[in-house]
Amino acid sequence: MSPQGGFLLHQDVLDALRCLPDSAAQLIIADPPYNMNKDFHGVYFGARSSSDYQAWVEPWLQELCRILSPDGSAYICGDWRSSAALALAAEKLFSVRSRITWEREKGRAAKANWKNTSEDIWFLTKGANYFFDAEAVKIRRTVLAPYTKDGLAKDWKENLGQRYRDTSCGNLWTDLTVPFWSMPENTPHPTQKPEKLMARLMLASSRPNDLVLDPFCGSGTVPCVARKLGRRYIGIDINPMYLSYAWERLDRAGEDTAIQGFEDGVFYDRNYRKKR
Repeated sequence: MSPQGGFLLHQDVLDALRCLPDSAAQLIIADPPYNMNKDFHGVYFGARSSSDYQAWVEPWLQELCRILSPDGSAYICGDWRSSAALALAAEKLFSVRSRITWEREKGRAAKANWKNTSEDIWFLTKGANYFFDAEAVKIRRTVLAPYTKDGLAKDWKENLGQRYRDTSCGNLWTDLTVPFWSMPENTPHPTQKPEKLMARLMLASSRPNDLVLDPFCGSGTVPCVARKLGRRYIGIDINPMYLSYAWERLDRAGEDTAIQGFEDGVFYDRNYRKKR
């Protein structure tokens, strides 16, 4: 166990999961390789048919179902190539609550196809009784048309001349920024997710000191955010180089708990500029 409140395991995902006890994790966030050819710095994943990809998913998803607590939640990431197979595998084991779609604003242009600028996250639970804190994941948006009633603000507030509204978070997310070179959280990992994204999932579906499991932790975004938010964690990855990035980030997280786009308990819209 690390001094940061969790474990990082350098191991094959199935081997590691089979060693974990039943109902141990209150939250699972899994970002597996998508169904495409990808070189993860020496660890290669090859594209396959949708049915073969589903067959690859099902063994580790079964283990995740066993490890998840009865009132826990799981989030499984995918893209258009993998999302359907993930859903088919998941609905055999879990209750599928929602499909979140988030805008990946750094998508590459394509000459003979539509530019790919979105990814999916499947929200799963084991049963009807699960923890979900909608108040913890409100989004602060600038109000462009400030309506009033009897001279008073209607459904909006004002601070330092800024008019804003804190709105409930839906399942279409357009406020995320994929890590890039100038952001402190950025690493060389080719498919790194934003800390802001993981913080939203974690705050909605876990309590302080809950155990968060990430079976494909890569450069450690989930463990890092777990430490910043006071959760315990287990991260698993087969690539030792990525785990070294994760350790470095965990060390920094002990000194700096900031999460870009999340401040004072509020998630800020991408174009919101906070006045001070």
